[in-house]
Amino acid sequence: MPQLNCTDFLNISELLSEEEIEVQRMARDFTEKEILPIITKHTRESTFPKELFPKMGALGFLGATLPQEYGCAGLNNVAYGLLMQELERGDSSMRSAASVQGGLVMYPIYAYGSEEQKKKWLPLLASGKKIGCFGLTEPDFGSNPAGMLSRAKKKNSHSTNSGWILNGTKMWITNGTIADVAVVWAKNEAGKINGFLVEKGMKGFSAPEMKGKFSLRASVTSELVLEEVEVPEENRLPKAEGLKAPLGCLSQARYGIAWGSLGLAMACYEAAVEYSKTRIQFDKPIGGFQLTQKKLAEMLTEITKGQLLALQLGRLKDAKKITPPQISMGKMNNCAIARKVSHVAREILGANGILDDYPVIRHMMNIESVYTYEGTHDIHTLILGEEITGIAAYK
Repeated sequence: MPQLNCTDFLNISELLSEEEIEVQRMARDFTEKEILPIITKHTRESTFPKELFPKMGALGFLGATLPQEYGCAGLNNVAYGLLMQELERGDSSMRSAASVQGGLVMYPIYAYGSEEQKKKWLPLLASGKKIGCFGLTEPDFGSNPAGMLSRAKKKNSHSTNSGWILNGTKMWITNGTIADVAVVWAKNEAGKINGFLVEKGMKGFSAPEMKGKFSLRASVTSELVLEEVEVPEENRLPKAEGLKAPLGCLSQARYGIAWGSLGLAMACYEAAVEYSKTRIQFDKPIGGFQLTQKKLAEMLTEITKGQLLALQLGRLKDAKKITPPQISMGKMNNCAIARKVSHVAREILGANGILDDYPVIRHMMNIESVYTYEGTHDIHTLILGEEITGIAAYK
């Protein structure tokens, strides 16, 4: 069985299949060879390495759990989780781009689209030849997507084959400016939420990039502006109606984040361990001091607990037994772990912790976005609270 040099204190790799470990190895090699050598430059310049998309596609990283008949890898969910973990060990921007492509664009086309839509878009998106984005969040509606103001009106209400007119604005959209297709959610005249495939170049559709970010600097984050955009009926997702459809997509993304955030935590922990062995103060490595050892021991323990949680979520997902509150626990817990680990690693590195010669400050800034998007920490806490008590505290 292929072996990996990574943080695995409890030998959790022994619970993985050969295929799962091979996927992790491929993703780790990709991160080492393709992401890490260039990510500091892209972070400094706030640019996205778009050239990596076809390379990820060629390796089967995009929409990896979807069927092979559509050009996808057909992996199980544990292998997919390990893939997300390794990409985020490189940088959250790369995991974000891949998980949006697979979980928020390809998944809704597969789950809610027509056969024609699947055949047209899934192979192109799986190969990385086309890029997609997901338009749900609005300027005034993030944690409460049901309040969206985007509207879809039938162009000719007397014809079942007529097109639609879309108006609205979406915010915080990963891949938006570079996307060839956007999965956009809007309310119809009856107040029901529908999904639409809005293609680049459609009149009235624009995607200006959002500037000034101190987090996810190597990711493209955009607005989506829809001004009287005409969308043909064949671009509506026929099986998507109601809030349940976009929330089903978010469950896919949140599951990937539960794994990806562990990769970020592992990168910070490993950098802190290495630094603690080589940084000399008071005539010995700082790793020899009790306070540093306490920090490292606690970091490793939290990462290990998070790995076991993520693995069980993956097994439940493969068995089709997983629930949204269980996914919320994974996203909430593992992002909190990664956030704490990045901060403690920064402490261990001292003044060097703020330099991008080391990966820690980059990850520390990135986790602030990951901690917030796809449901904030507080929202996932309340989802669990409702599951425990049966009372929705956020309504």
